[in-house]
Amino acid sequence: MAERRDVRVLLVAAVSSGQGKTTVTAALARALVRRGQRVRVFKCGPDFIDPMLLERASGAPVGSLDLWMVGREQCRSQLAAAALDADAILIEGVMGLYDGTPSSADLAREFGLPVMAVIDASAMAQTAGALVHGLRDYGPVEMAGVIANRVASKGHGAMVAASMRDIPLVAVLPRQSKTLPERHLGLVLPEEVQDVDGLLDLLADQLEFDDDAWARLRSTSIDLTARVEAPAPLLAGRTIAVARDAAFAFLYPANLDTLRALGATLAFFSPLADEAVPGQADAVYLPGGYPELHGETLAAAARWRASIRAAHAAGMPIVAECGGMMALADSLADQAGTVWPMAGLLEGSVAMQGRIAGLGSQGLETPHGLLRGHTFHYSRLETAVAPGAHTVKHPSGASGEAVYRVGSLTASYFHAYFPSCPAAVAALFSRSDA
Repeated sequence: MAERRDVRVLLVAAVSSGQGKTTVTAALARALVRRGQRVRVFKCGPDFIDPMLLERASGAPVGSLDLWMVGREQCRSQLAAAALDADAILIEGVMGLYDGTPSSADLAREFGLPVMAVIDASAMAQTAGALVHGLRDYGPVEMAGVIANRVASKGHGAMVAASMRDIPLVAVLPRQSKTLPERHLGLVLPEEVQDVDGLLDLLADQLEFDDDAWARLRSTSIDLTARVEAPAPLLAGRTIAVARDAAFAFLYPANLDTLRALGATLAFFSPLADEAVPGQADAVYLPGGYPELHGETLAAAARWRASIRAAHAAGMPIVAECGGMMALADSLADQAGTVWPMAGLLEGSVAMQGRIAGLGSQGLETPHGLLRGHTFHYSRLETAVAPGAHTVKHPSGASGEAVYRVGSLTASYFHAYFPSCPAAVAALFSRSDA
């Protein structure tokens, strides 16, 4: 019989984006930690910024759960690892509960996870019950309870609670005078928010629990033996330089874990601080981020620009995703239209725009299998360079993002989730003549 552990697991979901899932999940995580609970948090679907805030709230790394991009076995393995040392596991859903293919509801049903619905109660009272019952019954899913956000008063909360009938109102969060700031790709990075820990503590203080309802929530039995085999050490003995600062902050922690599992040593450096590519590097990884917010600094970073050009000229493998690719174009026009010179490894110009230019799950076919990931950007690249390949959109199968190959450079708006195909990742970071 498989070894199992009972853990309280909740998938925090809503009827749509904008209901306050991230705020509530962060408040709940911080509140439970302050009660002495060991809390692990996951984010459902592709996301970089929400996990940073949730990590700050919980004090533990935040992984990704997605039945397509991450895969069932990887999801199962992560839940098993979290259950080994957690008293509570929170999973923030993506968009609305039933949105996407696969959806948050699909994840809940796959692993038998109860759903905690977050509702924005600011413009409703008794209708909240109809909304939550519809969320439960449409799938259906197991509805553990409700957290009502932006509640105006105790009387308002009582009306919401009465409307739920057989579904408990587990907690309420009043209207907030201080909220988490946002920009075009989502929340502002936690390190940019003044006194972010104070804000998280305030949200935790404001979260009003029904302790009896919380105590009655059931636990989920997690199979602790679910594990995914480690990949072959195809990058053993190699050092990969990873850009890591406010301009290059969008990367899955699992990507770094995969590179290490492949045998690579990681050397971090900051282009924003005008640090050169580390001399011991055998390859370079430039993840996405916000280079458009730091155009002036990157344009003035002469050591960084010279070092990445030298690495490219020497045939060093360079993998640049989204913001990483933007920083390697000839120029980058920011939101104000100011044009900044970039590193110039990829012929062409990048310009920000008001409308979203790419969004959704995609995969890249490789000789080693499908490398899965996603895209999300508000800029466009104008280039005469012909794409070496295109990703494929999921689930439509339509052509997706261009993948450019210029010498040893592989660049695209596509963000890859490395654990989905470690052998393909090893090939990206290996010299073709090796």
